[in-house]
Amino acid sequence: MSFRVCSLQDLTPGEGLRIDSISPPIAIFMTEEGEIHALDDTCTHQDASLAAGWVEDCRVECPLHESTFSLRTGAVDQPPAKRGVRVHEVEVDGDDVLVELSQDAPNLPPGVTV
Repeated sequence: MSFRVCSLQDLTPGEGLRIDSISPPIAIFMTEEGEIHALDDTCTHQDASLAAGWVEDCRVECPLHESTFSLRTGAVDQPPAKRGVRVHEVEVDGDDVLVELSQDAPNLPPGVTV
């Protein structure tokens, strides 16, 4: 079931928006091309917010240790992270960004719990 997480106006191309009302938090990204993606916000290597990372070529780079994750698949492209992050389904309805959360278990870093 999808629910509203933000409006299109809340998003800036090339940046992430952390949604704290969900546990674990998710990050919504708008690419420079206008694509919208939703991932778990926490890097799988250490407790760092991916929404604070850098977006380029449909990937986000963790601001802490530079691991990169695909915005489309959640797969990790660069160490030190070894596990990917969950991807959530995104739908745009008018100005509303709707997300359907993945039913998979989150890949959280050591010491972080839901």
